[in-house]
Amino acid sequence: MVLEQLTIVLVAPAGALNIGSTARAMANFGASDLRLVTPQTDHLQDEARKMAVKATVILEQATVFDDLGSALADCRFALGTTRRFGKYRENLLHPDQAAEYALPLLQKGRVALVFGREDSGLKTEELDLCQRLITIPTSDLLPSMNLAQSVAVCLYEFARSLGAGKGAAAAARKLADNARLEEMFQHMRTTFQTIDYIDPQNPEHILRAYRRFLGRAALDPREVRILRGLLSQIDWLDSERRRLAGEGGE
Repeated sequence: MVLEQLTIVLVAPAGALNIGSTARAMANFGASDLRLVTPQTDHLQDEARKMAVKATVILEQATVFDDLGSALADCRFALGTTRRFGKYRENLLHPDQAAEYALPLLQKGRVALVFGREDSGLKTEELDLCQRLITIPTSDLLPSMNLAQSVAVCLYEFARSLGAGKGAAAAARKLADNARLEEMFQHMRTTFQTIDYIDPQNPEHILRAYRRFLGRAALDPREVRILRGLLSQIDWLDSERRRLAGEGGE
């Protein structure tokens, strides 16, 4: 089943009940890969197992990571969840839109749904590691949803879209994984700083704009190589410019 390629990532979850309920929701909809980033509680304790019911195997096979980048390294695409709007949080997808967008990508590799802390969600630098962002439309009277319920809502939309036949056709290309994307963005940061293209006091302002529109493009490995080739050429030209400037000053 295609949802076996879907990874659920919980960042710094604090409640064992939420982790157990997440495992149960995953089993309900056919997902099995649970990843925990710096969990604040033991995900194998009795409270988690009781909420997982018959999905304890998902808890037992869950992988724990020290940081989100490591948890996403082998994923071809990541969608981060947020309930806040504003700068750097644009072009948000609703869960049904996210499902329709991501299901074709699952045909060619692992896709991650990333959920943040129960009290404060994902930090901006964590959302930077995600190519697209999801928000669940809720009432202004109580906009924040329970963590496990948020996972269930998103999984339901993926299962519903899959059942409706959306995304059934195989994607035409294989996407670059997050590890390669982050290498590209780090190269981009270094190059942009070297040529004084970004403000050293606020380098993330421009870099986040690149992350967002390149994330919407869903880059494949060849496209990443092309962009890194361009960056390498810029690096070479800048080094030559500096060398010639140095020789001219002698």
